[in-house]
Parts: sequence; structure tokens; C-alpha cells
Amino acid sequence: MSGERKEYLKHAKRILVKVGTGTLTGADGLDLAIIEQLVDEIAGFEKQGYQFVMVSSGAIASGKHRMGIKGALKSLPEKQAAASIGQGRLMRVYSNAFGRHDLYVAQLLLTMSDLTDRTRFLNIRNTLSVLMEWGVVPIINENDTVSVDEIKFGDNDNLAAIMANIMEADLLINLTNTEGLYDRNPKGGVKARLIQTVPEITEDIEAFASSEADPVGMGGMKSKVLAARKVTAFGIPFIIALGKRKGIIREILEGNEAGTLFLPVKEALKSRQHWIAFTLRSRGKLYVDDGARDAVLLKGKSLLPSGIVAVEGDFAVGDPVMCFDSSGKLFAKGLVNYSAADVDRIKGLRTTRIEQVLGNKPYDEVMHRDNMAVTKVLSKKS
Repeated sequence: MSGERKEYLKHAKRILVKVGTGTLTGADGLDLAIIEQLVDEIAGFEKQGYQFVMVSSGAIASGKHRMGIKGALKSLPEKQAAASIGQGRLMRVYSNAFGRHDLYVAQLLLTMSDLTDRTRFLNIRNTLSVLMEWGVVPIINENDTVSVDEIKFGDNDNLAAIMANIMEADLLINLTNTEGLYDRNPKGGVKARLIQTVPEITEDIEAFASSEADPVGMGGMKSKVLAARKVTAFGIPFIIALGKRKGIIREILEGNEAGTLFLPVKEALKSRQHWIAFTLRSRGKLYVDDGARDAVLLKGKSLLPSGIVAVEGDFAVGDPVMCFDSSGKLFAKGLVNYSAADVDRIKGLRTTRIEQVLGNKPYDEVMHRDNMAVTKVLSKKS
């Protein structure tokens, strides 16, 4: 498999590295030796013309250590306060480590609302592009100080998956506290086998992934597999590997059998489709008949009101909505041209009846094909 792995990775020059809290922290807060070890590797490749972006956890853990707090934080304000204390130290450590290699770093703190707005999404892409052209290493984290449930990414695995689309990465490396994905919990009594390559993320693969998170982190293996689903849908290889292993980035980029490699899908989503599918949070559901589903899936058509049989949710014009077939299977997600109330009034009708029922007809389509993401890798949580 190493030959195939090398084939997938030989053109990877723009790399996103996500580093989890379990990798970055030790008994005394931030593990400075590990951070310097990773930075030394990244800096070496930067000097060879590679471009790196980092999504880094560790701010909350650093803040807790600075304040001498033991055990779990109990409330959102406590976590936000710890993040505000720890983020500055985290960036100072990175700045000093990269500075030894005459490299600068840049800090980007984001919330989900920064990325669901298409204009801001593109502005972030442009900023990242300039930073990479300047040879600066962007370091990204969720803005925990202001994030609430409605605007949180959930964990940095999800944030990294979204950032891979924004920066148009060639590879995403997710560094964690395990060697990769195993066929069973490696902490259990039965010997677990490391899965070196995942050609396709099936239900069996998802079943292997535990939702149990590291005691100091947010995302367990399940969140990493869900992130892999999103990243590979954009045509980007995704690797889960042991972050504390010396030389891990070099091993990966040289095509060695390190960690678990998730192969990209053959028919990748375009950037806007990926943004609709995995960045925007759905506001409702449309259930359609088999004829409408086939028209969308097999013929590349838009979704017309005649094929819609039921509506759920209270969405507005332009909101993201998921589409399900008669068996309840999700097959598409897109931006609607009509509100939920209006779709409910025109469902099952031919387009010639829209104006008669609503009093006007701005569009024939309830959901235009250009504003749809049609892919089998969608999740019902999208």
C-alpha cells in the first residue's frame, strides 16, 4: 500500500495540520517539548516550499493550568475564561518556536458564523492565501471566548474539516493521542488492529470509531471519522496519526505507513457545494417522491414543487434545507428559493400553479441545482 500512499501524497504541498489537546498537553499544561518537535518538522518543510496551516487546540488546557484549576470546568463562562487566559500563552509558545526558524505566525480565531456567511468565508480564504504566500504559518482556533452553542463548531476536528475546504488543502493531517483508527477500542481487553487505509467511509468504519474523548480534549475518534467524511468529500486525503511520535509529519509526507489514511472520493464536491453540504447548518427538511429524487440524482435537475410531498421546519428564503426520498434517505442539501410556509402551499403542484397560489412566482424551482450539494457522503446531522 505504501506505493499507493506515496501516489496520493506526492503532490501534497499545501498541508493543514490539526493538533489535538491530548497531543499538546502534558502533566504541566502545554507540552513545550512536543510543540517544539512539531514546529521543527513543519519549519523544515516550509523551507522546502511547502505551505502549512495549523488548527491548534490547547487554549483551555493552558488557561486551566495557568490558574491552577484541577478537574473539569463546569460552565461555559469558565471555559471561555480559561480560553481567554490560555490563548495568548499558546500563541506566544508557537511564535517563539517558529521564530527560532525565522518564521512568523498569524492568529485566526473563528466562530461558525464567520464561515456560514459566504462573503466572510471568502474573505478568510483570501487572508489565508496572502499569509501563505508571505511564508507565514496561520494558527487557527475556535474563538472560545465568545462562542455559544449556536455558533460553535463542536470541536476542532470539525473546524479543521471546514478549513481544509477554505484553504484548498492538498492534505489534512489530524494529530491525536492514538496511532490511528482501530477495528475496536485499543483500550479494551481484545487486541485491536490498526486500519492503515480506508478506501470508503462505510457504516462499519463509523462503528469502529468511539465517541469517547480524551479527558482533556473535546473530540473522540468518532468526530475524527466524521471530519474525514467531510474532507474526503472535497477530494482531500485525510490522515489520523499519533502526534507525539517523533518525525510523524516527515513519515507521512514521505508516504510511509504511518497512521490511518482515508482516501478521497473520486467525484469530489466543488467548494461552494462543500460549503453548502458541510458548513451551513440545515434549517429544515423536504421529503420528495422517487421521480423528483431520480431527476436530481440521475439527471442533474433542480428540485421542483411537483415532487415535494412534505415539509418540516421553519426555514426562510435562502436557508439550507436537507432533501430526503420516500424511504427517508438523505440525498441532497441546498438553498431554498421559498420559505417553509410557501413550499407547504405549493408542494405537489406544477410550476404553472405557483403564481396562482402565492400571488407571484420569483422562481420555478424550489431549489436550483446550482445551489445544491448532491452526494452520498452527507450526514443527517449536516
